[in-house]
Amino acid sequence: MDMYTAARDFVRRDARLVERRLFATVFEGADPTGVVDALRGFQNADGGFGWGLEPDKRCPDSLPLDVEVAFDTLLAAGARDDDMVRRAADWLATVATPDGAVPLCGPAVEGYPRAEHITEWTYQPGLNPTAGLVGRLHQLGIEHPWRDKAAAWCEAELANGLPEDAHGMSEVLQFLAPQEDVDLDRIREWLPKLAHFRADAADPSYGVTPLGFAPTPDSVWRPLFTDEQLDAHLDRLIADQQADGGWAITWEPPGPAAVLEYRGIVTVGALRTLKAYNRL
Repeated sequence: MDMYTAARDFVRRDARLVERRLFATVFEGADPTGVVDALRGFQNADGGFGWGLEPDKRCPDSLPLDVEVAFDTLLAAGARDDDMVRRAADWLATVATPDGAVPLCGPAVEGYPRAEHITEWTYQPGLNPTAGLVGRLHQLGIEHPWRDKAAAWCEAELANGLPEDAHGMSEVLQFLAPQEDVDLDRIREWLPKLAHFRADAADPSYGVTPLGFAPTPDSVWRPLFTDEQLDAHLDRLIADQQADGGWAITWEPPGPAAVLEYRGIVTVGALRTLKAYNRL
């Protein structure tokens, strides 16, 4: 069985409805409104998203991390529902600091199963996820008062320096992508200093790879990496497909269902990257 067919069968068999709808939209030409419909089940009455849309915590309460996943899913599908997105931005404004910053999670997660890394550090407002959420709202074409306030806060934070973690840098690159005067050399020189940046394709450990920063060849951040670096990581991505057709994860979600849910997310993500780089 070829790589694509095995991955398709894994998604059909083991992934959540939202990833199955996303797969059908991206690879089979299905109507993207199906993705929007699947996301509705994760949106709360307050406008935020919860219910474990990001599977590392099973908390039903709205959390910025789940809002980010919702925005990513809409962007991946090429789907639009401006009311859905504006309601989520309205909710972000209610949990932001006076300057507009938001945290990844909050103490509400403590009442539900969660991965070991979902602890108090995720309650602190920061560039991760504030900068990424602002950048995604730009990509979605949604103007909002919270977006403007949060953007000003991000600019002030970045004046003090770049993040020290690859996840934070990924969020910052989402924020910087629409800007025309980004200093690529400064970012390129900073990458080796990042915690959890997995530059070496032979390294099996957890981390963000160059493909995480430049998931498509037309990415603004593609020039940060050489052809050889990207080709090595694409080869590794292909080699990492598992016998059941899906891709594995390198951390421990809170339970077997969450493992499968996250594997569905990363499998669709792997296929999207391989398609973008013409490696399927």
